[in-house]
Formats: sequence, structure tokens, C-alpha cells
Amino acid sequence: MNNVTKFSISRPAHEVFEAFVDPAKIGNFWFSTSSDRWEAGKSITLRYEEYNARVAINVTEVVPNQKIVFVWEGPGEEHVVTITLQEVEQSRTVIEVVETGFSQADLEYVSKLVDNKEGWVFVLSCLKAYLEFGVKQLRAGLVK
Repeated sequence: MNNVTKFSISRPAHEVFEAFVDPAKIGNFWFSTSSDRWEAGKSITLRYEEYNARVAINVTEVVPNQKIVFVWEGPGEEHVVTITLQEVEQSRTVIEVVETGFSQADLEYVSKLVDNKEGWVFVLSCLKAYLEFGVKQLRAGLVK
């Protein structure tokens, strides 16, 4: 089953792309730190200092300014995340995040989908606030 989230961000695709792949920028809207620049074939460690948490991802595909694909593991599942960027005007980009790998056999399937959707909406909201308005303090604001 797929989980799809789409946003429009009033910035060129290059700026949206760099916000994800550049370790100096990702901390402004998502994880605290990224161990390296995101490139195909790399394993990256992402950290959330506020929650004393980290996650490893394997970047499988990168098309500059257009697409990022990575794999990460959820509880008992491997998920593939595909981020696509479509510049629809000179300074507006539609970003789409598709995450696959949710098991319908899991009894908490619906709960995981809803939780995942909430996470991506929050990440993309933080990205929009960062790129359009320079707001960098929202990233760790989601409390469960």
C-alpha cells in the first residue's frame, strides 16, 4: 500500500532538492543532522537530537532537482520513499512523497498509515516554512 503526500512550495526545484540532500540544510526543517550528502549508493545516518533518535537510510536513486529515492526500515517493515519534484513555474515546485512497504497483514496497518501521513505533512509543512519564510524552529515541534 502507498502513502502519498503532495505540497506546493514557492521555490525553484533546485532549492527544494538541496534542502534534502545538503547536510547543512536538512536540520532547518527535518532531522537535526545528516551524516553526508545524499547520493545514490550511500548509506546515511539521520539524527533527531531532541528525541535521542537516529535512523539509517540507503539512498538508491538521485536525479538532481527531480527525484530522490531511499529505503528505511520501520518496525518489521522495509519502506521505500520516493520524493519527486516538479517545477511548475519558475519559482514554484510541487513536491510529492510516496512511501511504500506497509503490510496490510499488520493489525496496526491503518494506524501506521495515519501516523506516517501525519509525519510527512509535518515535514513538508516545516520545509515550506523554512524555504518560503526562513522559519527554522518548527522541526522539533511535533509532540506525540
